[in-house]
Amino acid sequence: MKERDIQKEIQDSLDQIERKYGVRILLAVESGSRAWGFASPDSDYDVRFIYMHEPAEYLRVDPVKDVIEWQLDEVLDINGWDVKKALLAYGKGNPNIIEWANSNVIYRKNDAWDSLKQTALHYFSEKAALCHYYGTAKKTLKMYLMDDQVRYKKYFYALRPLLCCRWIEAFHEAPPVEFDRLLELFGRKNTDGKDFGGEAFDRQNTGGKDFEGNAFDRKDIGGKDPDSAGGQGEPARFSAERAAEEGLTGELYAAILDLLSRKTVTEEKDLNPHMPEIIGFIRSECERQKELSDAAPDDRRHDYSELNTAFRKLLKY
Repeated sequence: MKERDIQKEIQDSLDQIERKYGVRILLAVESGSRAWGFASPDSDYDVRFIYMHEPAEYLRVDPVKDVIEWQLDEVLDINGWDVKKALLAYGKGNPNIIEWANSNVIYRKNDAWDSLKQTALHYFSEKAALCHYYGTAKKTLKMYLMDDQVRYKKYFYALRPLLCCRWIEAFHEAPPVEFDRLLELFGRKNTDGKDFGGEAFDRQNTGGKDFEGNAFDRKDIGGKDPDSAGGQGEPARFSAERAAEEGLTGELYAAILDLLSRKTVTEEKDLNPHMPEIIGFIRSECERQKELSDAAPDDRRHDYSELNTAFRKLLKY
């Protein structure tokens, strides 16, 4: 049997969607485990896209089609949102669609998307993100991790959102999509042997500022400077010692690397015994994140003026 050319199938599907519905795809990305970096051998492809109709369609009395569900089978899951629906979600700080914007697995991108993305990411909300990621982890724990044996894939559906919460605490920004980026929080070596800690990073955050090489001037949920040393505002770096003090221990890090290794060679349906370090962290961190998400102030902007301007510019009105 001829092996499927998945990349070609995805591109062909996007072309067919544009022709059938008379839309223009602004962005198409991978949004699932393949984007997160821990796909199993039998993982499907979760393709998400944002599209726009012809400008005149948005002047209709009856609403335009704002969701296209194209394909769902064992290999491909392809669906997308109209740009107006997407912008409304950005305005509410929806973390899922923020991850679409930040995905590094891009199947298609229109030139108009870049400026739209910059506006959309200004609407990131710590409160909305913390509640979303905590809720995802807690739901996964209750539904899939209570029995004696578990599917290792489900560990990641709790671990990743909990580490996203930790990233938001530390940097007050949208967390990275890739799981290995989140492991930088441990201040140790990544799976490629590169140093996560010890030296200040030169990566830039979404606002274009060096968020790891300089002390923060923003406050965390408790009103403290998350990166100051002794409260004096000195630049702080990722370190294994600091991470361990905050519950991100070397033992947990080693267990996660072991889990990553196992995940790449096991089928998603396989049942396995619990890994004590991981399930222990998930349980305790869910309790911790519930308190933090409940206490976080509502920082959603409740002002769509920038998004309205960007939308009108996109339509050239």
